[in-house]
Amino acid sequence: MHPNLALHLHKKECGELIQQLHKCHQDNKLKKFFGGCNDLRRSLDRCLQKEYKENRTKNYLESLERKKRAEEKIERDSRPRI
Repeated sequence: MHPNLALHLHKKECGELIQQLHKCHQDNKLKKFFGGCNDLRRSLDRCLQKEYKENRTKNYLESLERKKRAEEKIERDSRPRI
């Protein structure tokens, strides 16, 4: 199972594969049930997996930055004022 295949949600390279897979499904109504589009699907799965890993890494690094800024703010606000 793969995520939503709306083109605006994915990078250009995955978007092209999504369009090719949809075209394959439209052009081969019966073959799609018997593996006629499996090569495209596998390529799309690899692309989506790569995209997912990149997004996960980017989000993790952003969370570390947010955590660091929050800790700095807590440290700054907890200092005694004279």
